[in-house]
Amino acid sequence: MKGRNMTRWRDPAKDPRQEPKSNLITVEGADRLRGILDHLSRVKRPALSTKVGEAAALGDRSENADYTYNKKELNRVIARIRYLTKRLDELQVVDRLPEDTERVFFGAFVSLEDEDGEELALRIVGHDETDTTKRWISVDAPLAKALLGKHLDDEVSVAAPGGETTYLVTAIAYRDPRA
Repeated sequence: MKGRNMTRWRDPAKDPRQEPKSNLITVEGADRLRGILDHLSRVKRPALSTKVGEAAALGDRSENADYTYNKKELNRVIARIRYLTKRLDELQVVDRLPEDTERVFFGAFVSLEDEDGEELALRIVGHDETDTTKRWISVDAPLAKALLGKHLDDEVSVAAPGGETTYLVTAIAYRDPRA
């Protein structure tokens, strides 16, 4: 489609090409999303509304770049606020430790060792709080699915781009969400 902006934000939950994501989130992740929503609602949206109003008061809106840019940005922020509000309502906050902390479940910090002796430390979190820099992976990721329910010293095999990789679970830990 000519002239269509392909960079606008879309709700990934409505993408028919993706599997439905889980609705689990840690306490920290929920707090972070609430903080983003609060910032967008109380700071960003009012500021953009003011800018749009000021730019609209200058006259012809069709050739007013300030008006056009800020109006698009305001619409993007409003869409994000709607998404976060809906998503927070859908999410199930995991606010307690699992009964069996000797096994890998949601929220676990897991240390793995591959066949070459390389260490890999990660945490299993909700889709909305994945962070590659911290090595927090989604509970829906293939590696996380393979790890769920495993014990210390269990082997886990997972398909990787370079072929199947086998890991040994070397440590399992949890952070108390109430602390």
